Amino acid sequence: MKLYKKLVLILLPLAFATVSCEDELNLTPKSLIGSNSFWNNEGDVNGALNGMYVRFRGQAATNLFYWGGARSELLSYGLQASQGLENYFENTLTPTNNSLDWKGLYTVLHDCNLLIKNIPGIEFDNETDKNNALAQAHSMRAYIYFLMTRVWGGVPVVTDPTEGFGGEDDFKPRNTREEVVTQIESDITVAEGLFSSNTFTSGRSMWSKPALSALKGNFYLWKGKVMGGGSTDFTTALTALQSVQGADVDLLDDFDAIFRYNNKENKEILMAIHHEDLESGSTFNANLYIRGDQIPGNGDPAAVAMLGTGGGLNRWAPSEGYRNQWVDIDSRKDATFVLVNTDDGSGNYTEFYGSAVLKFKGFVESGSRKFMDDVILYRYADVLLMIAEAKNALGQDPTTEMNLVRQRAYGVNYAGHEFVNGSQAANNDAILQERLFELSFEGRRWFDLLRFDKAFELVPSLVGRGAHLKLFPIDSQTISKNSSIEQNPGFE
Repeated sequence: MKLYKKLVLILLPLAFATVSCEDELNLTPKSLIGSNSFWNNEGDVNGALNGMYVRFRGQAATNLFYWGGARSELLSYGLQASQGLENYFENTLTPTNNSLDWKGLYTVLHDCNLLIKNIPGIEFDNETDKNNALAQAHSMRAYIYFLMTRVWGGVPVVTDPTEGFGGEDDFKPRNTREEVVTQIESDITVAEGLFSSNTFTSGRSMWSKPALSALKGNFYLWKGKVMGGGSTDFTTALTALQSVQGADVDLLDDFDAIFRYNNKENKEILMAIHHEDLESGSTFNANLYIRGDQIPGNGDPAAVAMLGTGGGLNRWAPSEGYRNQWVDIDSRKDATFVLVNTDDGSGNYTEFYGSAVLKFKGFVESGSRKFMDDVILYRYADVLLMIAEAKNALGQDPTTEMNLVRQRAYGVNYAGHEFVNGSQAANNDAILQERLFELSFEGRRWFDLLRFDKAFELVPSLVGRGAHLKLFPIDSQTISKNSSIEQNPGFE
């Protein structure tokens, strides 16, 4: 059965998710269902596993982009009122205006913890299926803690489900970032040992060995650079990332086709969070498109045609500095964003009007655009560029991987755009730039800038400002509900 298709799989896990989202890290449950009434067989596990993905989809729809891309140089003001979204790209977030907190992530972690606790005691028809389910829970927990430590630094590490009152995890304080990293490493190691083969679990919308390997490579690149792990971590990252190449993955010939609603689970995707009409709400790109009645009648016909049916609200948009870095012969440009100019009165379309992101433009039904593309966590081009990054960090030549990505990007115009190996510093700049072109608006850029230590150089709103801005502030409501949580320095 396709993931998320049955409503019962959405509702059933809610019955046993014993932690209240409203209580931040005050983990005292509001209601209880005894373990004997649910955790009895393989079907219960599958329902709980699907519930874990459904709840994570609520975070993936918008928050992953806000956390991983919105504070970068990609964005500026759009045609609509920004309604506070400018606090991201202007980097003026405070504990009181930061609308994103971590409670939704802890709800998903609770799902992971329940699965990890209960799966070992349940009999499966096939031991491989049992191990695979357990591996997915460990993979998801590793991913979420990796996400959280990049966003907030140290966070409370909770590895047991809360199934009673007055537990030791009530009002749990933040663990150090080093302790969070240790937990991530443990979950990755356990999951890696449980996956039976380098294949995909169910489509490409559930954790699998190739997706875990991409996560592992991503994590150890970050750890090697941000946490000072150095060559040992870079070697671990490279080995994990190269193992992905043995899976059923490939670069699509058509860059635009990667992101189309009718081409989900294509061979470039390693892991994506599934969205579908009548099953889920809109994703983040609803705030990056242009409403139909705001598409100008005197706009450049080519740009207007690229937009097609309007939709969403253009509350923020690709920035001028970002747009100016592109060349027209890069095929990724027209698949990523559109610049809309209007007639200057002399038949030339030179007056800037606006811009919109095309990468996740959804589909049109009955004259209405719906933004329900899958949110991609990892894809093969990302892996190739991380291999190039790991190789360069180890003093190896990243040419092969860089040029695989560029060959697709430039097609018949590839000659003259080949990557040429240079100094380690020059290669780093080229890899980071290639990631900008390849992965724009996929929730990668902010984390890339931090990993390459370029945020305070390349984000205009951060130039000359304090290093505390590498992290997000912790939401004030989180602290008000749990007095053990201390605010990140610089946001007090």
